[in-house]
Amino acid sequence: MDWRFYKTLFCYIDGLTSSWGRYIVMEVSFDSHLGGKMVSKKQSSLEKISEPELSYFELQAYWGVSKPHMGGLKATRELIELCHIDKGIYVLDVGCGVGVTPCYIAKRHGSRVVGVDISEKMVDRARQRAKREGVEDKVEFRVGDAQSLSFGDDLFDVVIGESVIAFVEDKRKGINEYVRVTRPGGYVGLNEATWIKTPPPTELVEYISRITGAKLETSDSWQELLESSGLKDTEVKTYKINALSQFIGEMRYLGLRASLTAWYRFLSLYIRSSNFRRYLKEAWPPKELYRSYFKYLGYGIYVGRKGT
Repeated sequence: MDWRFYKTLFCYIDGLTSSWGRYIVMEVSFDSHLGGKMVSKKQSSLEKISEPELSYFELQAYWGVSKPHMGGLKATRELIELCHIDKGIYVLDVGCGVGVTPCYIAKRHGSRVVGVDISEKMVDRARQRAKREGVEDKVEFRVGDAQSLSFGDDLFDVVIGESVIAFVEDKRKGINEYVRVTRPGGYVGLNEATWIKTPPPTELVEYISRITGAKLETSDSWQELLESSGLKDTEVKTYKINALSQFIGEMRYLGLRASLTAWYRFLSLYIRSSNFRRYLKEAWPPKELYRSYFKYLGYGIYVGRKGT
């Protein structure tokens, strides 16, 4: 294998652990047989199958991994602590992916949790995870849009979202929905990618927007969004990241099984699809942008309390 293969793998890690990446792939189903042989159920090579472009989140659903976020498991634990999640607390996780955080909360803290995600594939995988982890009696999953939640007012004790609002079209509308469904005195908590050094290079901002559609904010802007929605006593904690710690944190968050599944499917696509390899190469940022990556980008935990 030449150097481009390893470069592509790192591009995948970078996209996975930083919640960014938008890839064109060709959808195909594989059967696993003895000896590890993979055979296309469609009896056709990937090169001859025409498939639409997939978003990052759709590709994660195909791979069977959750929507990752900066800070990994450490960030999730801190968000749980700041939102005072414990037994008896009713929690909504918006953009729950394949259900890692809801199952973790139900298992570790005994809370009741509802997870919503815009992807039906993610929701299906989340239900499978809950059953596998023995918490299906404590968690519920629904298809839903962060900008239009299908719940009544003042319902949940805590509403959280990890790497969600940066991707929605109307951030303010999304946060207002979080607040609407939170009971008076309850908490709203976010973990979002954050510009930790401003102003970031214009080229970097444009690259992220073009590849992912994400519109990132500074910590002050994230805090202002929370406060303008009526939340009180806001707490803000921002962190720098580096590639190694982020990668380890995400692997711990996803778990060994999900991580191995993702790598298996990723490598299958890489080996069989020249289009997939070509796009990954094109999506790789220029060297000067990559050097700016961890210099300007980090994440923030943002928590506020709804007034009584």
